[in-house]
Amino acid sequence: MKRYFLILSLILLTSCNFGDKEPSEIMDDAKKPSEEITTYYFIRHAEKDTTDTANKDPELTETGIKRAQNWTKTFKDIDFDLIYSSDYKRTVNTAKPIAEDQNKEIKFYDTEKLNEKDFQKNTKNKTVLVVGHSNLNPEWVNYILGKKKYQDLDESVYGSLFIVTIHPNGDRTSQVLYFD
Repeated sequence: MKRYFLILSLILLTSCNFGDKEPSEIMDDAKKPSEEITTYYFIRHAEKDTTDTANKDPELTETGIKRAQNWTKTFKDIDFDLIYSSDYKRTVNTAKPIAEDQNKEIKFYDTEKLNEKDFQKNTKNKTVLVVGHSNLNPEWVNYILGKKKYQDLDESVYGSLFIVTIHPNGDRTSQVLYFD
C-alpha cells in the first residue's frame, strides 16, 4: 500500500505545479495529517465485586480479571502513547495488564475534572487509552464530541469500547463497540 501511495504521489508531483515547494516538503506536508490525529479509546473497568454494596472501591471479580487480561489481546496492535485510569481499584486493575503489556505507566485523571486543559494538552496528537466508568465514559465522549450522543451505560455492560478521533481539520468522530 505504501508503495502504491508513493508511486501515485510521485505521479502527482510531476504533473502538478506546487509553486516554490520542493517534493520533499510536499511529502512532509502529506504526512502531517496522520501525525496530527488524536485518538481516544475509552473502556469501562471490568466486572467488579458487588457483594458488599457499601464498598465504594471494590476489587475485580475473577470474570473481571479475565476481561482485563483480554483487553491486552484486543489492543495488541495499538501502541498507546498514554494510558489513563481513575484512581479506583477496579479501573487501575483493568488498566494494569494493558500498561504492563505495553510497558507504559498508568496516569490518573480526576473524575471531577474530565478533559481539563492539561489533559487536552498532554494528549493532543496521541493515541490514548482511558479506563473509566459506566457514567463517565459516555459523558467524556460527549464532551469531546461537543454533543450528547451517548447515554450512561447500564451497570451490567462491561465490554464497551468508545473510540473518538479528533481529525486535523477539527472534525470529531466516534464509534462504540461491545465485547463480551
